Amino acid sequence: MTPRMKTKYADEVTPKFKESFKVTNPMALPRLDKIVVQVGMGKSLEGTKLNAKHKDQVLKDLTIITGQKPVITIAKKSVANFKVRAGYENGARVTLRGDRMWEFLDRLINLAIPRIKDFRGVNPKSFDGRGNYAMGVTEQGIFPEVDMAAVDFIHGMNINIVFTNSDNDKSLFVLKEMGMPFQKPEDRAPRRVGS
Repeated sequence: MTPRMKTKYADEVTPKFKESFKVTNPMALPRLDKIVVQVGMGKSLEGTKLNAKHKDQVLKDLTIITGQKPVITIAKKSVANFKVRAGYENGARVTLRGDRMWEFLDRLINLAIPRIKDFRGVNPKSFDGRGNYAMGVTEQGIFPEVDMAAVDFIHGMNINIVFTNSDNDKSLFVLKEMGMPFQKPEDRAPRRVGS
């Protein structure tokens, strides 16, 4: 069965995109390439070793949330200020492609993000210049699959939505049409200048 978001992209978003950006060649359309979900476990380092209980919790949560086994990330450099040594485990990452990617995006937009407390929308300026979007989540409890009663500690995660053949404006248009709740300019908190 084809994921709902993939069908929506093909049937609804693509025609609107072609009309708005005056694109006639289907190869010029932006494509969702992958979604990377990453958890840094630097706070769980005791001395120079990773707390095994925290590591197991993160791996279990990422597996439940994404439906895929995470990969442990290894520190490439030693950084004394962060108490990190080269070669030590410092995080976990899952790269989603294909149908799992579309299903995760559907759950993120329609189930997880609406469960965030005091939510005013995601930042529309979190693009990297090549059309890739990054957002952070402060706790794993926004995903309904996670049983918070069985959780030992709360951790956040970074979610990167990677596009090919795109730029910031094109990706913003696609994500808006997919249902991503971006902040409106009037919803953003004003910056305080001076004191």
